[in-house]
Amino acid sequence: MKQIKAPNKYPDDTNKIILFLAGSIEMGKAVNWQDKVVGLLKKRDNLIILNPRRDNWDSSWKQDIKNKQFREQVEWELNAQEDADYILMYFDPNTKSPISLLELGLFAKSCKIIVVCPDGFWKKGNVDVVCKFYHISVRKTIEAAVNLIKTN
Repeated sequence: MKQIKAPNKYPDDTNKIILFLAGSIEMGKAVNWQDKVVGLLKKRDNLIILNPRRDNWDSSWKQDIKNKQFREQVEWELNAQEDADYILMYFDPNTKSPISLLELGLFAKSCKIIVVCPDGFWKKGNVDVVCKFYHISVRKTIEAAVNLIKTN
């Protein structure tokens, strides 16, 4: 397994499975669930994990299309989700995660999303209805979602 964090380049021509980690990142509110996924999949030699949790993120960056670092981050995430074989999307109950909800809508028809949306997430009902409508696999825990990836 190889992990590549935003905004680093990743191979686009590979025979490895590419997994994008979408979901709650809100600093100070969301647990670092991405590290948990990486730990659970560390022995998978045929896997590349694309992790948007950037090591050098600066929360003072203006979220504006004219801001080079911000735009680079958003475009990296969109391209990575397009390129991924799987998107594991986690909704942390301690967050609002509006961008994750947006990304669920963007990629709902892709047939490559696996969702973890625990009880307590403020829009769990909406997430559940969208997932059922688009036949998106929903798991109760990160471990169950990872096990689904391990079997494919």
